This record gives sequence, structure tokens and C-alpha cells, in this order.
Amino acid sequence: MAGPFDLAGRHVLITGASSGLGRHFATTLARAGAHLSLGARRAEALAETVARVEGEGGRAHAVVMDVTASASVEQALDAAEARFGPVRVLVNNAGITATKPAMDLDEADWDGVLDTNLKGVWLVAQATGRRMVRHGVGGSIVNIASILGLRVTGGLAPYAASKAGVIQLTKSLALEWARHGIRVNALAPGYIKTELNDAFFDSDAGKALIRRVPQRRLGEAAELDGPLLLLASDAGSYMTGSVVAVDGGHLVSGL
Repeated sequence: MAGPFDLAGRHVLITGASSGLGRHFATTLARAGAHLSLGARRAEALAETVARVEGEGGRAHAVVMDVTASASVEQALDAAEARFGPVRVLVNNAGITATKPAMDLDEADWDGVLDTNLKGVWLVAQATGRRMVRHGVGGSIVNIASILGLRVTGGLAPYAASKAGVIQLTKSLALEWARHGIRVNALAPGYIKTELNDAFFDSDAGKALIRRVPQRRLGEAAELDGPLLLLASDAGSYMTGSVVAVDGGHLVSGL
């Protein structure tokens, strides 16, 4: 891939890379020429992502990491740097949810979601940002938020709160780190079709939700590729503190 979207030889770290969008992002960025460090807690699932990338001719390795623990994050970054040198692009993708009415949530539900989705984003961004400064390389951080950081729906209070926090954290870091040549932006997907949500979107409730999207359909993971590459590459060199929504118009629907 030649031109401003080219990531040839650039070291990219992706968290939550063992499945779902993280695995998809890995193949997308590898096709753009990136050398990948793929982070998650599940070693076997990470190995599958590495195999998929290498099967297409890309370069990748796995770094087992728990984004909620600073020591684990530092160890993973040490291993990543030993393999491919300083990280130039971070895709902060790790995330979980708890689907319950707010009155039924317990403290463990809340802490689990906020620790992974918000504290984890901060810990990995901070550790990576410090190393970018230390190595004098600058770079790009792409935090994966959600349109639920900008609007709400029932049964997902901690998830919505965490993603709203990611958006504000993104803006704060963009402001502070611009002088170091570090860009920090957020990608906010709407409802994207994955293996994990197929059953729900085949249900009556899922079909009703799809009807509230102005384009009347779910997004495909591949429709995140362009925005992700824009934020990760030099094509977005004058973008920092931005929140890019990819949602079929859901945010403007008022529904």
C-alpha cells in the first residue's frame, strides 16, 4: 500500500487482538505493511490471530497482557520493543461489557467494565506514550470508543460510561501530548456485525434496533478499515483529539 495510508515497517500494538474487531484490525493493518505486536490475555486465541496475519504474508507476534495491570502492560511493551523496536501506533481496542439493568448491577460488574475499558486504555496509552517520548519517535494512538460514549441505550450503563470516559480521555491526552508529536484520536463504531452478535440481531429486538439506524443495516467490520487507517497513518497527520463515528447515521437519528 503506497501513499499516505502506508504503514510499511511501522510497529503497531493492538490490544484485545485475540478475537472480534481486534483480530480484524490486525489483518487490516498488516495489509498496510505494519509489523504487529498483538496483545490480549488468551495466548491460544492470540496465536490464531498471529497465524492468520502470517498466513497472508504479514509480520506479527503475540504479547500476553492484562491491560488492567500496569506491570503486565510494561512487560508486554518490553517484549514488543525487543521484537520490532519502538511502538509507533497503538490501537487501544481491549474491551468488555456487562448487559444488565442498572439496578441489577453489582460492584464487580461495574469495576470489571470500567477497569478494562477505561483504566486499561489509560494504562496502555500512558505506558506507550512515555516510551514514544523516551525514544523520540512520536506516533499515533487510536482509542476504540463507541457511539454509546455519545448516546445511551438501556442495560449498558457501565459500558456507556466507560466509552464516554474514553472519549474525554482521548481529548485530554491529545491536548497534552501534541507537543511530543503524539496524536490521540478515537474511533467510535456503531453497531457492527460480528459472530458474537449475530444471534441478537436475528431476534425481534435486534431487528427493531437495526430499523433505527438511518441506513437500515448493520455495519461490516471492513467499513472500519478506512477510518482506522486514516487515524493510524500519516493520512491523518493533522488530526488529534478527533472522534470519528462510523455508525450508519445512528447518532443523527435522534432514536
